[in-house]
Amino acid sequence: MLDAIRWDTDLIRRYDLAGPRYTSYPTAVQFNSQVGAFDLLHALRDSRKAQRPLSLYVHIPFCANICYYCACNKVITKDRSRALPYLQRLEQEMQLIACHLAPNQRVEQLHFGGGTPTFLNHDELRQLMALLRKHFNLLDDDSGDYGIEIDPREADWSTMGLLRELGFNRVSVGLQDLDPAVQRAVNRLQSLEETRAVIEAARTLQFRSINIDLIYGLPKQTPENFARTVDEVISLQPDRLSVFNYAHLPERFMPQRRISSTELPAPAEKLQMLQRSIEQLTAAGYRYIGMDHFALPDDELAIAQEESTLQRNFQGYTTHGHCDLIGLGVSAISQIGDLYCQNSSDLTHYQNALAGAQLATSRGLVCNADDRLRREIIQQLICNFSLKFEDIEQAFNIDFRGYFHELWPELQGMADDGLIELDAEAIKVLPAGRLLVRSVCMVFDAYLGQQNRQRFSRVI
Repeated sequence: MLDAIRWDTDLIRRYDLAGPRYTSYPTAVQFNSQVGAFDLLHALRDSRKAQRPLSLYVHIPFCANICYYCACNKVITKDRSRALPYLQRLEQEMQLIACHLAPNQRVEQLHFGGGTPTFLNHDELRQLMALLRKHFNLLDDDSGDYGIEIDPREADWSTMGLLRELGFNRVSVGLQDLDPAVQRAVNRLQSLEETRAVIEAARTLQFRSINIDLIYGLPKQTPENFARTVDEVISLQPDRLSVFNYAHLPERFMPQRRISSTELPAPAEKLQMLQRSIEQLTAAGYRYIGMDHFALPDDELAIAQEESTLQRNFQGYTTHGHCDLIGLGVSAISQIGDLYCQNSSDLTHYQNALAGAQLATSRGLVCNADDRLRREIIQQLICNFSLKFEDIEQAFNIDFRGYFHELWPELQGMADDGLIELDAEAIKVLPAGRLLVRSVCMVFDAYLGQQNRQRFSRVI
């Protein structure tokens, strides 16, 4: 079974390296300013010719309160009026993009992220969805995967009812930790009752899927109190769970400077938290999908992994990797064919560009043949824990062993250590290697040697 994991402390200590999460390959670190709006428009026209389905991501950057651990692109403000000019710029961006697409390109997937998407009031949410339906071919039969990130402190039953009415059928609930001392240390006070109310509303309103996000490694956390949080979350019975490793990078993310490093759990304690979480979730029937993600066996991600159709993009694991991903809003990333491009991460720059009827594309990358090859290999390994050389050789017209002969000693070393099974035909990530699959993927990353590893979180 694909969900089998074997905990090997020695292997984890040796292979717990800093490296990318591979929501793309090449990663966003490789993006450069040579890619701009012209490249995006060219890619959109190619998408129209190919009639590829779409995935839309909409970034709402505003939060009323700051969470000290957060590394997202956000704007902290109590001023709700700031949303209106942002929505106006979003509409301009939709207009500039949609005119290069075909009306019959269906939006199979939609996701609102942030920030806090429910920072918007009900009228603004209605307006935004109306604009999306005006400019893009959104589905009306509830067959699409239309999700939104929820802060239970910013949502109630009426909000959940509105979201369901607007067409959302998936919710992702930020929780992180239930211990009051931990919540105070990261400035996110959120009760179990608030969280349960939103989840019960989602179930009553027949949302298709509920995800809960947890973070281990936060200040004041201990293996014991985090285990209690996991038990409480299991009792809520979400369809999916994400159990993220907190990466303390205060030199990169200013809010994290408010966290005292002396209050962070020791590395050994973090390992205990992860190991115990895996044991708790496995015992409760959840399957390990990979990269911090767990899902019930009847969830679409688990089924896709069993059928070797699981994919990965900037939104994480997905069953819609065949879609062209269009990012709307400040800092949003698009992936259209072989083009990656990102909007400006500065809100003022983003809004000023669109005010001047210009797209806010600030950087990106066009994949070359080697990028496409390595992207497919990393995708197969990180999604399906296996790779058949023959499939790659036929798709890319190469001799796998010859093309990657320089990597063979490192792969053989991983095989000797029990991370992978390696023979003349395939690589299979073994149960002891599944938690460390990022380390296996890093072997095939042509750019990693040029990069500052401090930019990345550790694998575990």
